[in-house]
Amino acid sequence: IVRTGGKQYRVEAGDTIHVERLTAPVGERVSLDDVLLLSGDETRVGAPCVEGASVVSSIVAHGRDSKVRVFKSKRRKQYRRTRGHRQAYTALRIDEVRG
Repeated sequence: IVRTGGKQYRVEAGDTIHVERLTAPVGERVSLDDVLLLSGDETRVGAPCVEGASVVSSIVAHGRDSKVRVFKSKRRKQYRRTRGHRQAYTALRIDEVRG
């Protein structure tokens, strides 16, 4: 279990995940050091992070998710507001889990 961008992800080598937008360019290797739980021969739980553990990943792409519509209204008051939001993401391919 690794934490990045305020969210937690369960990852294994070879997985591809979408995380909050990172500033590094496509093709660069990124190390995620906030490892909360490491499982293998033995399970290690961090307090809050596992010492010496990291996840090495490569940036595959940057993009934006599909649009989410936000609609607000008040009944009988003729009040309606529609907004749209597209969240920016970075696609990461997990290369290696070091522990």
